[in-house]
Amino acid sequence: MKKKILFTIIGLLIILGALAGIKALQIKAMVAQGEQFTMPPEVVTASEVMSDSWEATLTAVGSIDAVQGVNMTAEMSGKVVRIGFEAGDRVAAGDLLVQQDISVENAQLRAAESSLELARINFERSKALLPNNAISRSDYDNSQAQFTAARAQVDNIRAQIAKKTIRAPFAGRLGMRQINLGQVINDGQEIVSLQSLGPVFVNFLLPQQQLAQLKTGLMIRVTSDALPGQLFTGKITAIAPEVDVATRNIRVQAQLANPDDLLRAGMFTNVTVVLPKTDNFLIIPSTAVLYAPYSDSVFVIEEKKSEEGSPAAKTVRQQFVTLGEKRGDFIVVKSGLEAGETIVSTGVFKLRNGQAVVVDNKLAPEFKLNPQPAEG
Repeated sequence: MKKKILFTIIGLLIILGALAGIKALQIKAMVAQGEQFTMPPEVVTASEVMSDSWEATLTAVGSIDAVQGVNMTAEMSGKVVRIGFEAGDRVAAGDLLVQQDISVENAQLRAAESSLELARINFERSKALLPNNAISRSDYDNSQAQFTAARAQVDNIRAQIAKKTIRAPFAGRLGMRQINLGQVINDGQEIVSLQSLGPVFVNFLLPQQQLAQLKTGLMIRVTSDALPGQLFTGKITAIAPEVDVATRNIRVQAQLANPDDLLRAGMFTNVTVVLPKTDNFLIIPSTAVLYAPYSDSVFVIEEKKSEEGSPAAKTVRQQFVTLGEKRGDFIVVKSGLEAGETIVSTGVFKLRNGQAVVVDNKLAPEFKLNPQPAEG
């Protein structure tokens, strides 16, 4: 009985040993196969590290102001007897805008001119008689004073007529009419807006950190969403002598041409200040960068040495870089790369260091410095 149990145990041990040996051989074969297995190459797009010179600029949001602008108002009360303009008209300096009733002033002027003429004759007569002592000095002084007073009265009435004859103080474009024919208007009442729109000012703010880069005469470019496709150019004409204590911004004013009066006072604009210097940068597509908290990196494509007779393979090497300004689809590389190196331009998140790749640029996107959204 004991021998039978012993033989049974020995048999079980032999079977277990055989099974363990078979399993060990299988695991060994799998490990060997895993060591020999290589990942298939990843298909990527590639681009070259380029050296380029970008225009140095400052950007801001601006507002258009008229070089000269005023709301025309009445200086004296009176009835409107003539309106010499239509809303939106262009007028020259001195053009008649509004004529108030001056019939009373004209009558007063005729009477004052008659008194002036009589005073002049009396004064001329006194002046001729004085050397012969035919009149006293006091009579001469009295006639001179009467002549001067009569002339002042005429000037006063003419000034009142001029105030009721409202003319454009400068050339420009008129706004909406605020009065009607026959209306009695009071002094200070608004008549119409007059804006000189050629050229115009654009006012904008820049941070105080950029003050050292600013100077009068720098060129600016102006665009507006209200005028798509239109570009206006001008020059900085004034820089405020003080910085806003609340925002720490400095106010800048530029003047620009305004053909056809396209820009209007109060219009919102985008302003680009063109700085005098440009720098050479190394630039790459921004999609080539693998962003990470510890450091940003790119994948450089390198030729892998192969055995004689077989084609050379391409692998990628992860390279950490220091980045600078981003513009359009490109970003500046301050350090880490050299001009002419080839890097992976898209899909970098799926790569690892040393991975084999195949370059296929058939579906590579077109990278632009000034990309424009496609119209739907």
